[in-house]
Amino acid sequence: MTPTEKATAVCPGSYDPITNGHLDVIRRAAGLYENVVVAVVNRSVRKSGALFDIDERVAFIEHALEDLENVRVEPFSTLVVDFARQIGAKAIVKGLRAISDFEYELEMSQLNRRQDPGIESVYLMASPQYSFLSSSGVKELATFGGRIDDLVPGEVAERLQEELQR
Repeated sequence: MTPTEKATAVCPGSYDPITNGHLDVIRRAAGLYENVVVAVVNRSVRKSGALFDIDERVAFIEHALEDLENVRVEPFSTLVVDFARQIGAKAIVKGLRAISDFEYELEMSQLNRRQDPGIESVYLMASPQYSFLSSSGVKELATFGGRIDDLVPGEVAERLQEELQR
């Protein structure tokens, strides 16, 4: 499949931390769009304070995706639809794992469409090996000494262990 001609997509999230499931969705989006901006939310209404600060989350993602020339990472602190409009994106791409994701994302899609009908919400089904994977689940495993090395990039696993042992 060739990238959509001159189209930019946004892959938003808190990415606290980035997981291999997130990376899978971003890599697949990079094959569909000419440019992909991984938008890292600096503050979230939905989630409590981040474990990693914005600069570290951005750095983790940049390092994990450094082989993809059509992907860049940017922090943002606005509505995702406003950020998408600001950078000229035509799509907001997110992954879906389960019914619970669908219910939340359906609501967000409708709210975003109301703000700007010209920006499409596009959903990629989670790859089977990542259908259970979440940042909060990874943090919980790491807190109690569970194995996470196959769930997140290596440097993220190391930093999680350091941060959660404090």
